[in-house]
Amino acid sequence: MQNTKLLLTSLTLVGLLALAGCSFPGVYKIDIQQGNVVTQDMIDQLRPGMTRRQVRFIMGNPLIQDTFNTNRWDYLYSLQPGGGKRQQERMSIFFNESDQLVSLSGDFMPGVSRDQEILGGSSDTTVSPATQPEQATPQPEEKPAKPGSVEESIQREIDTIETTPVPTPAPLETSPQ
Repeated sequence: MQNTKLLLTSLTLVGLLALAGCSFPGVYKIDIQQGNVVTQDMIDQLRPGMTRRQVRFIMGNPLIQDTFNTNRWDYLYSLQPGGGKRQQERMSIFFNESDQLVSLSGDFMPGVSRDQEILGGSSDTTVSPATQPEQATPQPEEKPAKPGSVEESIQREIDTIETTPVPTPAPLETSPQ
């Protein structure tokens, strides 16, 4: 009876400690990142007709290269904040038979940032030289710094800086002596 009571008490204590160790409040849980980090800037650099080598330079090595479909590269990224819900992003890149970029599919699209997509703003981020003067807002003229101010002393120091040319080393002789 005594042994049974001691065994039951010790098992209960071990069980409670194990349970408390799993979900003890205030314990720091790390963020878990896996896969390829893909940003909107990377997607905006891609152009149709790029070679596989150029795409690999911009995007990095793909996480998945299908052996049965060599014209498709998949980039996956998942982030699970400590104790939070897992977020996953996916990007697929397709090439033609001559190893040139043909199309993209996934969570990112060229020229559309997530902020613009959420807010419903225009995705046109290009400015042509013909329309630039019409859209440009007039900039206020820069006023000279007041005499004796910190701005004026900084500007004076900048104006008096002398540039020094960078020395170029003499070429090495390649002929044997």
